[in-house]
Amino acid sequence: MVIQPNQSIEALSITTIRMLAVDAVNRANSGHPGMPMGAAPMAYTLWSKYMKHSPSRPDWINRDRFVLSAGHGSMLLYSLLHLFGYDLPMEELKQFRQWGSRTPGHPEYGHTPGVDATTGPLGQGFGMAVGMAIAEAHLGGVYNREHYPVIDHYTYVLCGDGDMMEGVTGEAASLAGHLQLGKLIVLYDSNDISLDGDLSMSYSENVQLRFAGYGWHTVRVEDGNDLEAIGRALSAAQTDPRPSLIEVKTVIGYGSPNKSGKSGENGSHGVPLGQEEALLTKRFFGWPAEPEFYVPEEVKPHFAALKQAGDREETAWREMMGSYRNAYPELAAQFDTAVAGRLPEGWDAALPQYGPDDPAIATRSASERAIQAIAQAMPSLIGGAADLESSVKTNIKGSGRLAFPDYAGRNVFFGVREFAMGAAVNGMLLHRGVRPFCATFLVFSDYLRPAIRLASLMRLPAVYVFTHDSIAVGEDGPTHEPIEQLAALRAIPGLTVLRPADANETTAAWKFAAAQSDGPCALILTRQPLPILPRTAERAPDGVERGAYVLSDGEGAVPDALLIATGSEVQLALEAQQLLRRQGIEARVVSMPSWELFEKQPDDYKRAVLPPESVRLTLEMGATQGWREYAGDRGAMLGIDRFGASAPAAQLIKHFGFTAEEAVRRVERLLKSPKAE
Repeated sequence: MVIQPNQSIEALSITTIRMLAVDAVNRANSGHPGMPMGAAPMAYTLWSKYMKHSPSRPDWINRDRFVLSAGHGSMLLYSLLHLFGYDLPMEELKQFRQWGSRTPGHPEYGHTPGVDATTGPLGQGFGMAVGMAIAEAHLGGVYNREHYPVIDHYTYVLCGDGDMMEGVTGEAASLAGHLQLGKLIVLYDSNDISLDGDLSMSYSENVQLRFAGYGWHTVRVEDGNDLEAIGRALSAAQTDPRPSLIEVKTVIGYGSPNKSGKSGENGSHGVPLGQEEALLTKRFFGWPAEPEFYVPEEVKPHFAALKQAGDREETAWREMMGSYRNAYPELAAQFDTAVAGRLPEGWDAALPQYGPDDPAIATRSASERAIQAIAQAMPSLIGGAADLESSVKTNIKGSGRLAFPDYAGRNVFFGVREFAMGAAVNGMLLHRGVRPFCATFLVFSDYLRPAIRLASLMRLPAVYVFTHDSIAVGEDGPTHEPIEQLAALRAIPGLTVLRPADANETTAAWKFAAAQSDGPCALILTRQPLPILPRTAERAPDGVERGAYVLSDGEGAVPDALLIATGSEVQLALEAQQLLRRQGIEARVVSMPSWELFEKQPDDYKRAVLPPESVRLTLEMGATQGWREYAGDRGAMLGIDRFGASAPAAQLIKHFGFTAEEAVRRVERLLKSPKAE
């Protein structure tokens, strides 16, 4: 079998993309060939004619972004990256989905050159793309000057029917339409097939009408193989001031005679074609049966020329930046610092400190003061809340609202869209140039948990401000009183959870979070005022970074008991320590704001803080799950393993046993009968 001689270079290129996907999935005996086969024409058109990217410099800050939200179609992206000259050799395609390869089942940021986001959980790629578009608009508003388009690029998304069904897509699309993010363009691979079969079994809405209601520009391409129509739609999207949705009607598994979507067949969605069907598909396209992973000689110089064109665009931008640095040296230096993720010199100099005589202050308010100090020294700090700014205290004073048409403001009003907020923050970090944070009540961290998980997976330094951290929320009742959320957050690998005990620990927690570059942080903060605790001014800066430290010690070499607490319960532990001392029992109070940071300490430090000879009582107004690790075999846990109630905070705290007297009783029982409770 030989290639049909009348195929254009475009047709050859598209078929090459399709066949590489077919061969890779077949060799792996695992994967999703249908989407790459159907969407190859629109992807090729975008990458070859419209997308600004430099394969030699995949981290170029002013490149167009491409997010494959339908991450199961990863072989489409890997085929594009290989053919366009990114550092993804053919051997990696042949190792698709294998241990140690750079071609995992779903795209992973930081693992494969040219992958702009980790995708696969449907809808999140769309949400992250909105965040990228927010970052692009903001940075352009801050740094662009006449004749100097420092940041001026598009963000493209390729998504499918599954993405459109996920709620986070609706949240993110609503936000993008409200902000009028005109440089966000979504290609919707509309093939009417889902994993279970015909899409009509579960989905029948008018997607274009929905997006028009969000304030988007919409257009439909009836034939996914019509390159001219796809091109016209992309040109129109680039010139429209609104975000754009291009619905492209495709056939899943196009070219596969028995497993394509022509007759509602879903067989090519998530299973290999198999050797027999692959042979029939190659025959349909006039493609050689052998060898596998065949790339025609004709397309190689074509893709090489496209690569060179992209590299030239990056070189031209770099030359423009040289002139920009001469014209605006201070602004350019600020830009370089932000893009590199470096901390400005002296960024933490104005962080507040507190003395024992200072009035009690809620840790959410102490966080607010820390945000102001950091924001003054770090122009890249940007953030907002899910319609709770006045409650979570996140407004950056002196900076405006990020909004159309002036995106230079640093306060982002995400609205009641927690999941989209978390996804957008991930996208902003993936874009680079900004250091975003977001905020809501702790109990609502569940709404953005999937985005936190992806931030941890991608090791993005997102900062989450979670306030109203316990049953002390009081009258709002059990729907708003977090119980299991701390345990759930601590279960996420790579997420650092910090629950500070007072304002000094809050300052230290923010200092750690702002400097963190290898994963996200969650700050767990109170609504109610907390006193400034003795010795935190001196001990918290180092102690918080170590995760746990001795705040107040008993007399003697080894304490009789350890009182291990976090957040507002550290104050309670100090009160209990005094009552125990009156009875001749020496207790050590350990403040443990972060399990994760404590576990990174050397064993000798852990033993010094938590000597094994002492009985232990842990205190935290939340689920006890996980605390057995620190209570040990001779310890007890004072926590809450049921939902809260609606009542004044003081009454609830007493009802659930969070009193110094109850702590003393439990320690006494442990000393009399030293076994775990």
